[in-house]
Amino acid sequence: MRLTLQLTLGSLLLINTAAAQESYKLPPDDVAKLIDSAVPPTMHMSPDRAHLLFLERAPLPSIQDISRRMLRLAGSRIDPACNGAFRTQYDHTIWYRPLEDADNKHKIKITVPKGARIGGVSWSHDSKNFVFTNATDEGTELYVSSVEHPDAPRLLTNRLNSVTGSPFDWMPDGKSLLCKLVPEKRGPEPAIARVPGGPTIQETSGNKSPVRTFQDLLTNASDEALYEYYATSQLAYVPIDGGAIRNVGESRIYMNVEPSPDGKQILSNSIHRPYSYLFPANEFPTTIEVLDSTGKQIYLVAEVPIAENIPIEGVRTGPRNCSWKTGEPATLLWVEALDGGDPRTKAEYRDKIITLASPFAGAPAEILKIQQRLRGIGYMQDPKLLTVTDYDRDKRWTRTRIYNTADSKSKPVVLDDRSQNDRYKDPGAILTRPDSSGRRVALEHEGYIYRSGAGATPNGERPMLSRQSVGDGKLEELWRCEEGCYESVVDVAAFGVHGQLSVITRHETPTMPPNYRMRGLGVSGNNINQITNDADPQPQIRGIKKQLVKYKRPDGVELSATLYTPADYKEGTRLPLVVWAYPLEFNDASTAGQVSGSPNRFTRIAGLSHLTFLTQGYAVMDNATMPIVGDPETMNDTFIEQVVASAKAAIDKAVEMGVADRNRAGVGGHSYGAFMTANLLAHCDLFKAGCARSGAYNRTLTPFGFQSERRSLWEAPKIYNDLSPFMFANKVSAPLLMIHGEADSNQGTFPIQSQRMFAALKGNGKTARLVLLPNEDHGYTARESVMHVQAEMIGWFDKYVKNAQQHGESREK
Repeated sequence: MRLTLQLTLGSLLLINTAAAQESYKLPPDDVAKLIDSAVPPTMHMSPDRAHLLFLERAPLPSIQDISRRMLRLAGSRIDPACNGAFRTQYDHTIWYRPLEDADNKHKIKITVPKGARIGGVSWSHDSKNFVFTNATDEGTELYVSSVEHPDAPRLLTNRLNSVTGSPFDWMPDGKSLLCKLVPEKRGPEPAIARVPGGPTIQETSGNKSPVRTFQDLLTNASDEALYEYYATSQLAYVPIDGGAIRNVGESRIYMNVEPSPDGKQILSNSIHRPYSYLFPANEFPTTIEVLDSTGKQIYLVAEVPIAENIPIEGVRTGPRNCSWKTGEPATLLWVEALDGGDPRTKAEYRDKIITLASPFAGAPAEILKIQQRLRGIGYMQDPKLLTVTDYDRDKRWTRTRIYNTADSKSKPVVLDDRSQNDRYKDPGAILTRPDSSGRRVALEHEGYIYRSGAGATPNGERPMLSRQSVGDGKLEELWRCEEGCYESVVDVAAFGVHGQLSVITRHETPTMPPNYRMRGLGVSGNNINQITNDADPQPQIRGIKKQLVKYKRPDGVELSATLYTPADYKEGTRLPLVVWAYPLEFNDASTAGQVSGSPNRFTRIAGLSHLTFLTQGYAVMDNATMPIVGDPETMNDTFIEQVVASAKAAIDKAVEMGVADRNRAGVGGHSYGAFMTANLLAHCDLFKAGCARSGAYNRTLTPFGFQSERRSLWEAPKIYNDLSPFMFANKVSAPLLMIHGEADSNQGTFPIQSQRMFAALKGNGKTARLVLLPNEDHGYTARESVMHVQAEMIGWFDKYVKNAQQHGESREK
């Protein structure tokens, strides 16, 4: 692993520093044991809530697992061995049991291939069968099992192609799947040209086309050939009874395919040349069309050009989000912009919704105009009713309404109308069910839909279940989690008489791990039955204490954090403090000050968690809120002042409570939190050290916006400069540990961000350490990498925070 870097930085910095390759480190033994502790299985419930599947996986993959050959093409990461999307984590075991078998007397272990890498499971909408995938070095396999014989899975194909997304979709009859397969006679992988045939040339002339900092793009003709080779699929119907596979049409690069509700037609989105070296594959020229069951084109919806000339936060013109309309045999529904796709254009209506029914002989019909940008469409049991969510970018406001598409004069029913940041007024997600064709519709009963929400309050989240009238939108709370625990509604299992209903919940407390329950609402007596009884995987940390703390910064904005103290903490002892945070943007102080999270969640320390500091004698202020409040167009003008004020308020609160030693505070964050960390060290002297993981430090390298910044570098050069800690490397006041995955694919956080920041710090005589993790992405997954990161973080903070007095108080500005 390269822990320092030899790097030349243009004409700004010329630095020679020794590079070192070291072996992976291990953190303290108590931390390593936590990281290696068993991962609770994930549960997948059948649509009829009668059957359960449990998937088990290893805590972390090995460095060998993530170091397999990977192709980085057209914004995708491809595993050529299995011809699928590159993944680092898989499940290895599947268990089946009936839901009512809480004692596991009828729990069955599904037979899977030795060394299985299970990519996921999917239930048929009739709950009679389930399928799962297995990635091998010879391709991706698809297996099917039935609830009658779950222990006897049958191989359907070993040619699934998941390079461009989900490789299959259940057909409406539940008896077959529409699959994307590797073409049968594809031939060998194209050879990479070792001698170039000429230069790579790009040209532009007059068209504005702001481009975000996409990663893993095509760079030459060899890349194009490789991408076509692995992304090209053959559509096919695959019966689950073992019948013959039937190909559909010709091979193409299918991005999305969707069978119509009647199962007779296919909506296809496929991409084609010319490709782009500036955009990922989902922005390439696209053909949207309807195919019959043989693959013949029935109707051309649109030929969509490459996604150039789209404003920042804008959308394409012409048809987008095309899908089948739920509840009708074969009716297309799509959206088109009425403002040219530009959010800065003033317009009475920004979008319209259009439909066209099979056989597509007439003209497309506009059924709705939407005032703001459409965010989502949902379906009710009555196919005439749509739930439509739009979003006001200027106000950061979201609104969901029910429209009767058969009566243009009817007034829409308002279901949700609030600031998107207003957690306290969030009614929660609408619960859904598959209809007879497998498409999702709202769960309705006697004129009501049902919503499960986080139930945010000033004292933390208390999940809730509500019902809402389809007729007038009136919301009625049916149940809320009691104090002292965290219990959320997963689904409604059954409706009884006189308003009684059974719900499936997920229950946990700070000392009890999450488990599923069947809870009766509106009934007397013992109304709770356990569904699962998973044991505590980490009993050794149960003494850890946590509490929700609230405080203010000088401008009056309310702040909060979860304050953790070690298991052996003695009240009144002042500990070294770790503040871990991630800045978020808000329009107003009232929503910025709302509390998120809950102190009643089960504490589990895993992976990259910074809560490992608790085992080493630190107090941790987790999710310390760092709100950036202001007008969406200009809020970053005061970013530095606001994060510094929030950080000081957090430390002040911990000191006031007698928990923290003001002179031994460290700060850390991941991604935008890393950006925040570097800025704090550059603009204040509150912290003895910082840990910045996978960050971006020079905003001129993300010139067309970052996070919620809407202005470009050329529109706001001072802001891009002032918010770049790279530009203030000479002002950094404390030692900075930077960690970055060498294969980071996140927009804006190229590894060069950390490399150049390190070079700047080195050149200015600052104390810094750069850890580059081989083959790791934006988040780190290999056991060796995770253990090493934990060792680095703890070692750095032990040296410069816990034992700060031994290393002086470097506060130069």
